[in-house]
Amino acid sequence: MAIAPCIGCNHSHRGFSNSSESGIMSLYESLRGYAAHYPNDSHVVACMAFLMEAERPFDRDHATGHFTGSAWLVDPEGQHVLLTHHRKLNRWLQLGGHADGDSDLAAVALREAHEESGMTGLSVDPAIYDVDRHWIPARNEEPGHWHYDVRYVVRAHARDAFVVSDESLDLAWVSIRALADDDATDESLRRMARKWLERETSTD
Repeated sequence: MAIAPCIGCNHSHRGFSNSSESGIMSLYESLRGYAAHYPNDSHVVACMAFLMEAERPFDRDHATGHFTGSAWLVDPEGQHVLLTHHRKLNRWLQLGGHADGDSDLAAVALREAHEESGMTGLSVDPAIYDVDRHWIPARNEEPGHWHYDVRYVVRAHARDAFVVSDESLDLAWVSIRALADDDATDESLRRMARKWLERETSTD
């Protein structure tokens, strides 16, 4: 892979503060660890390149694109995932949203899971679960742009009632196995469902 982190550098990239620099390099190392497990994944290569090249990779007003954090929110039994019928995109997707300047995308995923579901007592696994670079079409005065989405497993420790936020048309617990087997499912959702089933099988 042509991208290399600046290990041991004592200067800040592109004028970032030391704290911003630390967050960027921490995410880079997490992405590099993920890439070691999925060496043929073009999404993670794109995310790593964008992270090191963009001036403000976590800001939603960065015109060409920005990082987002998503939650693969599973129930206590690990059999179902909570999905949102996204109001703007009119598609069933995982919960998640903009980083708004925060480089800690695991924290972003956890925050978005809580805000979009109203559920409390959630926990997030710190390791990256999945990554996806996808195009967001232009809408109203917002130009089309890329989302560099980093996904994390978020766990519900009880099947508390969820609350549908203004960002969703609906929420639903969906069988992970059904998602994996349904060819009509969004490709990235099906990929995450299959990853989950493979992981659960390997830990049995």
